Amino acid sequence: MIEVQPLTKNLDTEITIPGSKSYTHRICILSALSDGVCRISNALKCEDTLLTINALKQLGVTLDEEDADLVIQGTSGKLKGDGEMYLGNCGTGLRLLTAVAALAEGRTVLRGDARMHARPIEELISGLQQIGISVRSLFGNGCPPLEVIGKSTISGGRVRLRGDVSSQFISALLILAPLTQEGITIEMTTPPVSRPYIDLTIDLMRKFGVTVVHNGYELFQVPGEQTYRAGCYTVEPDVSNASYFWAAAAITGGKVTVKGISRASRQGDLEFLSLLEAMGATVLDSYEGITVIGSSLRGIEVDMGDTPDIVPTLAVVAAFAEGVTRIHNVAHLRLKESDRLAAIATELSKMGIVTHHADDTLVIIGGTPHGAEIETYNDHRIAMAFSVAGLKVQGIRIRNHTCVGKSFPTYWAVFDRLYKS
Repeated sequence: MIEVQPLTKNLDTEITIPGSKSYTHRICILSALSDGVCRISNALKCEDTLLTINALKQLGVTLDEEDADLVIQGTSGKLKGDGEMYLGNCGTGLRLLTAVAALAEGRTVLRGDARMHARPIEELISGLQQIGISVRSLFGNGCPPLEVIGKSTISGGRVRLRGDVSSQFISALLILAPLTQEGITIEMTTPPVSRPYIDLTIDLMRKFGVTVVHNGYELFQVPGEQTYRAGCYTVEPDVSNASYFWAAAAITGGKVTVKGISRASRQGDLEFLSLLEAMGATVLDSYEGITVIGSSLRGIEVDMGDTPDIVPTLAVVAAFAEGVTRIHNVAHLRLKESDRLAAIATELSKMGIVTHHADDTLVIIGGTPHGAEIETYNDHRIAMAFSVAGLKVQGIRIRNHTCVGKSFPTYWAVFDRLYKS
């Protein structure tokens, strides 16, 4: 457990954030499926991405480190099955690699921790089965562990898929599609959540030389018999992890610049900046990065269906704002590393903040938070979001603070720089 100390002077600093977790997962996987040697700069090395990297090695992919870069020897989609992968509570890795394992001839089992085994993946199982892949939930409950019987040749075809549980099911099928014979067409039966993560997947596939055609978010078409082209790729800084430092500026009335991030990024969590502006903060762009300057804050009403990872951060900011903040379309947060809706409401209540959550909506009534011992539920985003409150409130103690290693192993060291401004 760690106790966060309030700031004793005005906050005015610059912060550098490690590489994006979402980009690192996808670039490593696409590199492994490519036609040659790929060099990846600024890859994030955290619990989740290391689990993905180790799983790729189990599929026969060669990965090395050279001068802090990752070097991956592409396989042209020719992978080796007949093994078991452990992916902890890494939802991105397990979901994307379930589809990739279809290319590995033989039997592959994908396992996780207890929480991962409670996170539904039935829609992806159905999608893969619709194109002839043998995949099943070993417990028969639509959750991991999963068994995939891969084969060297996959025909492809048309898939009908719900989009309201996880965008990663769509990304998984998109990544597999160009390596099938006929390609894959994905028809959405419900609108997808977390749409920017689909955009991110498609953008990276195109950078690897693959054609993807889509009509909004209703229909996706990827021709078959394509090739992921090897090359050199750089992972940009992680905007989700930048949000904690922008939030620090917002609630303390300080100024924080996160270096190396621009509005041109495909990362959907850049929307956090617009939300802070709507609440009363000032956002400045420059060639160095993006700066947030805090001020008096007010509650807002917002749909965050596309940006679930920054809901905990915004909720903590809302606790310090005047008035009511209503966050809609976030039912899928119940299926994250923890039940994030319940976690946010419970921990804010400990701090004296009135909250309500029902169905797909979270309501926070701003007030005067006080100190509390914060349970993190082994959820990195709960730990990091609530740490920000401790910069302004005495007595914020974060239990199991090391859980941040899932996505940001150096978080507490970077956080400490806020005291040195």
